[in-house]
Amino acid sequence: MKHLLRIIIASLLMITVGCKSAKTLTNTNPNFKLNTKQLIKENSKQAASFKTLSAKVKAVYSEGDNSKSVAINLRIEKDKTIWLNGPFSAARLLITPDKVSFYNKLDNTFFEGDYKLLSDFLGTDLDFNKVQNLLLGEALFNLKEAAYVSEVYDDAYVVQPAEQRPLFELFYIINPAYFKIVSQQLSQPKESRLLQIDYLKYQDVASEIIPEHIKINAVEASSETIIELEFKSVSLDEKLNFPFKIPSGFEAIELK
Repeated sequence: MKHLLRIIIASLLMITVGCKSAKTLTNTNPNFKLNTKQLIKENSKQAASFKTLSAKVKAVYSEGDNSKSVAINLRIEKDKTIWLNGPFSAARLLITPDKVSFYNKLDNTFFEGDYKLLSDFLGTDLDFNKVQNLLLGEALFNLKEAAYVSEVYDDAYVVQPAEQRPLFELFYIINPAYFKIVSQQLSQPKESRLLQIDYLKYQDVASEIIPEHIKINAVEASSETIIELEFKSVSLDEKLNFPFKIPSGFEAIELK
């Protein structure tokens, strides 16, 4: 699984990254007086409401001593499509609620399948909504669908389920000024797995709060993968297309 992800990432190299066009948010006027219900309500108010998003994303992928710098074009049609394009359209990745698809013109290969690929890579079950939420700084699991408790710790709110699952622990850290998630952490101690997603910076784009710098840390036993994403030149609600057609004659990549 991870080998295929390396192929996908390596194939999405070398797009020019544009300049920042939005204001980075700062932690001004924090409010530490909210109870858990109020906090979750404020967080839900910040959920993305755009129809489409376009951005240039610079990524750094690290595993052990190996590190790669990646730059891609990202387009999102909210709740429908996530599209990533490599240089000269040589490689593309398309994520929809139904499947994950990818092709690479450099070696004439393609992949079409379910979310097992991404789930195995990050060590937790994923679907389209979770992938979209990860990219937009929103909770992987809906905060309104279970009972949560919160407390103030180290200048932020820490939110967790009122009852943690025996084999699965979940924590959210929420900014007290603009109420977006600054970190979400999922751990499976028995499996020696940890997924930590840190939102190091947010930006205000057309009055929407969009991540500017994300750091994803996926640990499984002694293996650690780190992906950092920097969102540049973000624009919202433009008319976008999502061209994707696997060329004929390409060979399917088989997962083992």
